[in-house]
Order: sequence, then C-alpha cells, then structure tokens
Amino acid sequence: MSANDLLIRMQQGDRLALARLMTLVEARPPEIYRIMSQVARMAKGAPRLGITGPPGAGKSTVIDGLIRLLRSQHKTVGAVAIDPSSPFSGGAVLGDRVRMQDHSIDPGVFIRSLGSRGSHGGISRATMEVALLLDAFGMDEILIETVGVGQTELDIMGIANTTVVVLVPEAGDTVQTLKAGLMEIGDIFVVNKADRDGADRMAAELRAMVEISPSPKEWAAPVLLTSAREGKGLEELLEAVMSHRRHLADRPETEAFRRNYLKRQFLEIILAELCLRLDSTPEIEIIARQILSGAEDPYAAAAELLSDPSRLAQFLRLRDKQ
Repeated sequence: MSANDLLIRMQQGDRLALARLMTLVEARPPEIYRIMSQVARMAKGAPRLGITGPPGAGKSTVIDGLIRLLRSQHKTVGAVAIDPSSPFSGGAVLGDRVRMQDHSIDPGVFIRSLGSRGSHGGISRATMEVALLLDAFGMDEILIETVGVGQTELDIMGIANTTVVVLVPEAGDTVQTLKAGLMEIGDIFVVNKADRDGADRMAAELRAMVEISPSPKEWAAPVLLTSAREGKGLEELLEAVMSHRRHLADRPETEAFRRNYLKRQFLEIILAELCLRLDSTPEIEIIARQILSGAEDPYAAAAELLSDPSRLAQFLRLRDKQ
C-alpha cells in the first residue's frame, strides 16, 4: 500500500493505516518529509499533555487513569509511551499495550510505544511526528509519557502544552538532585502512591519549592496527592490540567510556545536528515578510522569539516547520489 493510500485511509479512521504510518516515521524512508508535510496540514492542534518523572513513580498508571476519565467525557485519546530501546532491535522494550491493556480494544484510544533510541532527554526523535499523526487522525487529547531518565528529562517542555511531574514519597533525594530543573519542567506536580509514609511531607517540600522558585511563570504550579492505582486524586489532576490550559489561553507566552515548538520541529527535521546523510557517506568512515588511529580527534575533525562549507555540502549531496 502506498503512502498516499495510507494517508487517505488514516483520514477515514483506519487505525491500521495510522499504525503503518507511525512505523514509517520510525523507519524514516526518503519520502517521509513529503508524507509528514501532508500530515501537518491535516493536524488540528490537539493539546499535548506530558507526563514525566523518575522510573517507578507510576507514570503509566497515572496515564491509564487519565485515559479512563477522558473517555468518560467522550474524548478520544492518543498516548505515546517512550520506552527504553531494546539493544537488539532498537524498538521499545515494553511494547505498545503491556501497561494499558484495558484500553487496547477501545476504538477511542490509540497507544503507541516508541524506543528512546539513545535520547537523553526522555523524548524519542519520532515523538513529535507520532503525536502529529495522532492529531491528524482526529484525537481530542494526546498524552506523552517520557522514558523516565531523571534530571535530563527537559525535552518534554518543548513538546507538551502542559507538563505533569510525577514523584513518589520516597523520591526526596531525587527532588534535591533535580531541584533547579524540576521547577522549570513542571506545570503540575503529583506525589503518587500517596498512601505511603512521607507523602504529605514530600508534598509540603514541593509546595515550599514552588513558592520560592525564581521561575518567571505567573502560573503557580499546584502540588497534588494521588493514588493512581486506586483512582484517587486523578479527577483533581485532570481539573488542574484544564485549569492550566485556561490560564494559557490568549497569553503572550502561549504564542511564544507555539513559535518555539515549530522552530524546534523544523530543527529536528533538519538535524535528523543531516545525521542520516553524514552517517551514510564513505568519507565519514575514513574520518572515523583517522580518529581511531589517533591521527585526528573528534573535535578537530568536526571543526575542520564545519569550517569548510564546500566540503560539507559535498558530504551532504552524496546521499542523494546513492
């Protein structure tokens, strides 16, 4: 089936066509830019909610509960789960629906796992494009769960309209480690597994950090207690998300976010293609051997290539000739 056929069938609500287009996004064939250009024109701007936090905080359980609430409001939901990449296949280790099996047969929910593929910001390179496909498919809400890599998990800020940071009562050391960046990441903070000892203390510490944060945001990030496995506190969390959206409506920073998102999307496209083109050239192998032999070091080799635009242009044209 051609890419055009897949796009037509996706617009008609074909979930299999949507899944195949997502697979194309990860495989990145040469025609991916033409395909995604058409997808971008179909997208309607569905809101994106990011869920981040350290491993074991219960992010997937929180998302599972939010999906239930959104479906009870008759909203369709697309979810993107960024999982650690398999060292063998490069794919997502945990798979599409292992953690959210109850929604797998719901036609109003589509869940896709992506391998992080070495990303250090918790976000796979294909995340933005998969979210765009879900938007073009017509989903009302898009949820994005990051891989949970800790303090480097900043990329979610650039892709989600609202970011929820999920922690657990035992995460005191994590909070101290992340203190500087944590306040910048989160629009809403959640202490999950609130039935455990220390939950109230953790919430109090977070509220104190929010109050003294030098962040220029006019939004005061709420700190909520949840027990996602029992479904407790999730309605309050969803209302906080909606409150944040109302706060963002018609504000100057919302336009700035949109501008930065589109700029980042453009740069991601360019950088991905540059990496593919450079990696596929024989000359890169020659440079790699020179570095391995000690005749060059990576920084000097990179500086030499970047300082010679004509040589760099020749590198980039080689892939077109292959």
